[in-house]
Amino acid sequence: MTRAPARASRRTVADPLAKPELLEAFAEFIREPEFPCVGAKSALARETMRMIPCWSITSAWSDVLIHRELLDWAHSYRQNPGLFRSIAFVFSGPNDLDEIGFEKALWARIQSLADKDAWLGQPYDERVSADPGDPHFSLSFGGEAFFAIGLHPAASRPARRFRTPVIVFNLHDQFEQLRAANRYEKLRESILARDEAVAGSINPMLARHGTSSEALQYSGRRVGGDWQCPFQDPRSRETSAVDPTDRHFRQPTIVDGEKAQ
Repeated sequence: MTRAPARASRRTVADPLAKPELLEAFAEFIREPEFPCVGAKSALARETMRMIPCWSITSAWSDVLIHRELLDWAHSYRQNPGLFRSIAFVFSGPNDLDEIGFEKALWARIQSLADKDAWLGQPYDERVSADPGDPHFSLSFGGEAFFAIGLHPAASRPARRFRTPVIVFNLHDQFEQLRAANRYEKLRESILARDEAVAGSINPMLARHGTSSEALQYSGRRVGGDWQCPFQDPRSRETSAVDPTDRHFRQPTIVDGEKAQ
């Protein structure tokens, strides 16, 4: 069977600093027999995984593009709900971040995206909590709840270890569809068994939604009970005003060939 090449969405405005060739590399990573997430494999096979090349995960350069894609993804899903859909943002680098450095960059991007969503007046999905300490926490963009998965070269878990940083967003509603169809537990057990076969142990950070905050799982780093999530959605505060001149909202400018933050 001929495989369709991995490609960015046709609606995506290309990031001139990104590396589109990384999309096919990420697709091949998912196709590897030992890759444990069968949901990602299904999305790739069905061509329901959208991949967007981005520049640096430590920079706000691609944040406007990422947020626009998330809004489009949420809208498209509401128009035509379906299982096994993922949207992946594949960054060019940096590739020398350790687990703590990657976690910091991941949450900086998520905070920036949430600030934009709030500034644009997007509602928070009422089915989930905006508090990262709440067991029912999920991210929300365009009124739809999302679960984030981070991958990077220094990840301790093999399933999270890709050659460049990546953030994959999965729609929370898909998990509810699987539960309603009595398919969630079977899929979860399959992924856990496959992950254990590759890593030699089950990921200790994994938990069912509603038992502990999913924020603990986003970066892939093993954290203790004293870990504090470095994120606060503006819509969880008493006032949701967001200053559009804030550094999280501004698109970086280029000064004499260099990027200014």
